[in-house]
Amino acid sequence: MSTAAATPRVLAPLPDWEPHEKPFLPGSPAAISHAWPTRIAYAFVAVLVGLTGGLGSALITANLPVIQGQLGLTPAEGAWLPAAYVMVNVTANLLVFKFRQQFGMRLFAELALGLYAVLALAHLVIDGYAMALLVRGASGFVGAAASTLAMLYMLQALPRSRVGSAFVVGMGLTQLATPLAWVISPALMDQADWRVLYAFEGGLALCAFAGVVSLKLPVGIRIHVLEKADFLTFALVAPGVALLGAVLAQGLNGWWLDTAWLAWALAGAIVLLTLAAMHEYRRARPLIQLRWLLNTQTLAFVFGALMMRFLLAEQSYGAVGLLRTLGMGPDQLQPLFGVMLLGMLCGTAVSAITFGPKAVPLQLLASVVLIALAGFMDHQSTSLSRPHDFYASQFLLSFATAMFLGPLMLSGLMQALQHGADHMVSFVVIFAVTQALGGLAGPSLLGTLQAQRTTVHAQAIAAQVQPTQAQVAQRLAQQQRMYGAVAADPVQRAAQGTAQLGQTVRREAAVRAFNDVFTLIGALAMAYLGWMLWRAARMRRAARRQAAGPPAAAPPPAPAPSSS
Repeated sequence: MSTAAATPRVLAPLPDWEPHEKPFLPGSPAAISHAWPTRIAYAFVAVLVGLTGGLGSALITANLPVIQGQLGLTPAEGAWLPAAYVMVNVTANLLVFKFRQQFGMRLFAELALGLYAVLALAHLVIDGYAMALLVRGASGFVGAAASTLAMLYMLQALPRSRVGSAFVVGMGLTQLATPLAWVISPALMDQADWRVLYAFEGGLALCAFAGVVSLKLPVGIRIHVLEKADFLTFALVAPGVALLGAVLAQGLNGWWLDTAWLAWALAGAIVLLTLAAMHEYRRARPLIQLRWLLNTQTLAFVFGALMMRFLLAEQSYGAVGLLRTLGMGPDQLQPLFGVMLLGMLCGTAVSAITFGPKAVPLQLLASVVLIALAGFMDHQSTSLSRPHDFYASQFLLSFATAMFLGPLMLSGLMQALQHGADHMVSFVVIFAVTQALGGLAGPSLLGTLQAQRTTVHAQAIAAQVQPTQAQVAQRLAQQQRMYGAVAADPVQRAAQGTAQLGQTVRREAAVRAFNDVFTLIGALAMAYLGWMLWRAARMRRAARRQAAGPPAAAPPPAPAPSSS
């Protein structure tokens, strides 16, 4: 291949930058030195865009039971709303990086935010389930750009000497959307029905759009990188990943082995992704670097990213799921999510302040330790547990969530750049896939475990609860007296009392099953910590052997004296 063919064509004249102002990569803005008022403005826009990318969908997830009831949706239909965000978000990341290299991040951000705002506000007029799914898909499209855009704006807000800290803060902004949504949801929902969420979502998107248009990023280098073959890859990978996300989102609702379409969707995902891999493997300039993705270091990174996202499901599914099972609603959970928000802010601040090459491995190890500690702190919950009982454990989990993301992404980013800038698309895609699909797989698989363990515990408790036992008979008599004012028939009162006792058994079984989930999370975190330490020790030994060099060759033996 000739050098001219291998070097991308520059699409616009380059400004006369100083050496320290040149963009790090094509598609990134120049590192211009701004005055402090301008830096503060860039920081505000970074916060606004970072929250816009995920706050809308987080509000829908936090109020999903209410929305399901007001729109008349089944649980399976309601589950498609957050799933639509993830399905579009993962696939949009496939072309975001090359799009911004060729057309600039400004155009992509303005198109995405403008479309998102229009659809969110249109949903206030065009009611219906289909429109709700369309808005969630648009929010996923925006989320693909928002995380990158927030990081780029934060890089303009801080001096170049604090690039690592700006990177961590920019990535941390996207994590604040979920706890913030739960904190502000009660106040929003007290005003009106579900439409207020879309009005807030559309207004936030308009504010972000105004911020991006008013305060533009500095000009960068635009190069011609998009090829026709890229769109074929996208046409194969996008539906393949979407089908895989659909299986993870609906597997628990339809039960894995009882719904035929789940098997067809999984088979379709495998076929599409296999065809995409075959297409990319034959390309001279592939969109996805398969050889790099299959090497040992990249597979270790993928495993680590998936494991961390799976372990963090202890927060989104475990503690919150237990409390919602016990009847806690958004109003009761609001203080708990306030604690989570504080934990994320503290974790982001600590990670940004201490960030450095030597601190990255320690931050990742500390995150795993905190996850394990939180899991073991929660594994003795009871039916009397309330949100305040989870303040300490969820603060630690939120701290770990905020502290691990930036170092994890930066370590993978540096690993990709060692092989060349053309590996960046592969890294962005694989990171998005691990975080998005890992976020679906965690609650789905833990929910499956919790459902199975609930059945096992319910059978064990029911076997011990016999009507002939004195305590059980006394409990049944008390419950029958409770229904005396509304049911005159003694047979009906007895049936109601027995049903009430059955509900108590199922509730206690569910609590024990959640404790099993917490124990599993803690054990997996400890196992993952051991794997990380073993791998770090192995890499250190390899580095020492490489630094020592090959052993010196032994001198040749002296010739034997000849006899005369």
